Amino acid sequence: MKKLLFGVLALLAMHAHAKGERFRPFVLAAISQTTMEETLQNTRNKLKAGNFEIVGEYAPYEGAEIIAITRDDLKATAAKTDFGGFGAVLKVALTQAEDGIQISYNNPEWVTYIYRLEGNLADVNRDLGRLLGREKTFGSKKGLKAKKLLKYRYMMMMPRFDDNIRLAKYKKYQQAVDAVEKGLSEGLGNTKKIFRVDIPGKEETVFGVAILSGKSNDAYIMKKIDTDELKHTAHLPYEILVSGRKIYMLHGKFRIAQSFPDLGMGDFIRISSAPGDIEKHLKAVARANKKKK
Repeated sequence: MKKLLFGVLALLAMHAHAKGERFRPFVLAAISQTTMEETLQNTRNKLKAGNFEIVGEYAPYEGAEIIAITRDDLKATAAKTDFGGFGAVLKVALTQAEDGIQISYNNPEWVTYIYRLEGNLADVNRDLGRLLGREKTFGSKKGLKAKKLLKYRYMMMMPRFDDNIRLAKYKKYQQAVDAVEKGLSEGLGNTKKIFRVDIPGKEETVFGVAILSGKSNDAYIMKKIDTDELKHTAHLPYEILVSGRKIYMLHGKFRIAQSFPDLGMGDFIRISSAPGDIEKHLKAVARANKKKK
């Protein structure tokens, strides 16, 4: 507990310039009036021009496309932080709406604080705005201050960022990575691999995982809770993190809430089985090389 408190205080000091500023989880870049195919290709081209690496793409349901991206400076920042790999990949989402295709992405400022990154993503934030646009941030009406984000949880007694779940443990880092690769290649837990990114200078790898069935399948969950005018499509996909010999996931109650901080309690209750179901699917992947007893 003392280590956690010290870490949070140190991060607050590092980001003191943000005192009083409020942040939201997503950025609306622009509304495209062209076709989905044209918008997707145009977005790819812009990202590549900004030296972003496209590490995966995913169409979770009709009218939605997700581009997973990273960059050397983003990975370098993630490498400085315990479990920083969870913040090493951002998602750019294209979502068909009545007035056109919404182009949105994870707000790098939000990611910095919610995942407690020891540094900042100012260059990433600037370049995404320059390349794709930055009309406004959204996803929380009032927004949250840095101090709140560093210790964020949906409500009292709910999990925070560091209340992650250990899915499996192996004797060596490479064995853990191989297990996740095997589990995803075999589609265990009815999952699909969207991306893999190795964090430089440390034994850490993050995977993006689509969940295709059950009470937490991506299309079902988003239909239930992604009901605002501006869509939170960049919430997907979920992550598995190999850190050393161990394999982790963010607690489902934290992972969902940080993308939907204004979600009403009634809506959260409607998907109350989702966090446990996400764990079941991701655990099936992580334990691919565990001998059955």
